[in-house]
Amino acid sequence: MTARQIVYSDEVRDALNTRSPVLALESTIIAHGMPYPQNVEFANEAEALVRAIGVAPATIAVLDGTVHIGLNENTLERVGIAKDIRKLATRDLASAIARQESGATTVSATMVLARQAEIDVFSTGGIGGVHRVVEFSADISADLNELGRTPMIVVSAGAKAILDLPSTLEALETVSVPVLGYQCSEFPAFYSRNSGIPIPQRVETVQEIAEMFRAHQDLGLEAAFLVANPIPEEDEIPAEEMEGYITQAIDAAHRSGVVGKEVTPFLLRYLVDLTDGRSLQANRALALNNMKLGAKIAVALLKTS
Repeated sequence: MTARQIVYSDEVRDALNTRSPVLALESTIIAHGMPYPQNVEFANEAEALVRAIGVAPATIAVLDGTVHIGLNENTLERVGIAKDIRKLATRDLASAIARQESGATTVSATMVLARQAEIDVFSTGGIGGVHRVVEFSADISADLNELGRTPMIVVSAGAKAILDLPSTLEALETVSVPVLGYQCSEFPAFYSRNSGIPIPQRVETVQEIAEMFRAHQDLGLEAAFLVANPIPEEDEIPAEEMEGYITQAIDAAHRSGVVGKEVTPFLLRYLVDLTDGRSLQANRALALNNMKLGAKIAVALLKTS
């Protein structure tokens, strides 16, 4: 990528130049995950939380064909208020840059651009994965491929609960992604702390995560580390209750003919209505919780270098 195609915020550039900790953040949660102005308020709160831990937040987006690693007040507002901004996965990056378009980055695209910027830790809400009834739709998120080939630490509240969670974990195993449960023994179900699915490995501290990732790097392994961080107990929606809402939302998507990358935003919006906004509050809480943990991991990782 040429210099004219990538712009660093002053804060991120200074942190990278001085080998200070940096945390990558996606922009799709701002552009497509929450309504305006709550999305911009959330983004500002998230970045302030990360800074309070001593880490530079690097929210990533593509604006007019230029990659931005770190957004300022104006560019963040632009992403939050835009009505037609694209949702960019890895496959969409080249066309957006070549056509000088604007887009918010998903998990996969954020990982690619963060690695190019030599940022090792990324916090998101929940990863994409294998959709339910995949045998009929063949809908599997590009996030899984990127997790299998981009070495960095990704912190999430598991996978989005609208997915087939057991199949998603199987797919992660297939692409050799280590899945670590941070102080948990079950794979989190996004809105809910527990899914009933055992997690491959449990870790108790950020130091463990940092040391394991350094060993992973020393071995030359290419997959990401997925750190599964459950939603705080006070913010969760019980899995049994949430499953009923998810079933209704999926039925609505089928009736409406929603397909491809429009499925997830449709389902998330529908769930907000079904839960009277509780799912949005849970989404917000789990994302902030992941950013807090990601920032702590970024600090610990520098101490192991």
